Amino acid sequence: MSKKPTGKNPLAKAAQAERNRKIFIQVGVAVVLIGLIAAIGITLALRKHNDDKAEGANTFHWDAAQAALVPANLTPDGAIRIDNTAAPAPEGKQKVNVRVVADMQCPACDMFESANADALKKAVQSGQAVVDYNIITFLDRASNGNQFSTRGAAAAYVMYEADPTKFQGWLAAMYQKQPKEGGNGMTDDQLIQIAKDAGYTDPAVAQAIKDGKYTSWVKTQTDKVFATGVKSTPTVYVNGTQVQDAQSLMSPGGMTAVIENAAK
Repeated sequence: MSKKPTGKNPLAKAAQAERNRKIFIQVGVAVVLIGLIAAIGITLALRKHNDDKAEGANTFHWDAAQAALVPANLTPDGAIRIDNTAAPAPEGKQKVNVRVVADMQCPACDMFESANADALKKAVQSGQAVVDYNIITFLDRASNGNQFSTRGAAAAYVMYEADPTKFQGWLAAMYQKQPKEGGNGMTDDQLIQIAKDAGYTDPAVAQAIKDGKYTSWVKTQTDKVFATGVKSTPTVYVNGTQVQDAQSLMSPGGMTAVIENAAK
């Protein structure tokens, strides 16, 4: 009379362990590949930026007056500062400074914005943080000659100058409608419609977009930002220290804990 098995088949256990090992290996390889793709993307983006510099400003035909235009009310390092001055920092503390370096055509910037737009907006509204945005341009060739990266960056400074209180809402809307890399970017009419939907109804805003008011300035400013050591976008700093943790950058509301820890 045969005995009834009292546990799992050793061969089945071994097979399951082997399957688990292969899964772990596959996950590890995927992580490495993602890292390599990101590194290649950064290198190619920087190469494109340098190529664009070599070509000069031939697509946009700026006149001397336009080339001299500089957006108003920026920080000393040329950033858009969003601060709720009516909301003081928590008692005995200073507001946390968050600095975001981004490109409007950058898919990773879209991921960061999607994950943390609300967190940054709430931090500003509560008086817990001030957020500085350096919107730069180095992905023009990803928009099929449309130069959306430059035009989108220039539009950012137009929006900020017109009404800073609407800027974060506009930025979120822009990333929600971000064109695919290798596509046709956005037309001026599309940029103007997004601005109107975000509350920028002044005809002067639409005209500034059509004129490419700050396209010359953002190209110069991009060189200055890269000169500070920025190598990719998004690059995010909290109180001057770069945030390296991918979960904080890309998980929903991940920046909330980082800001709260910096405020302690």
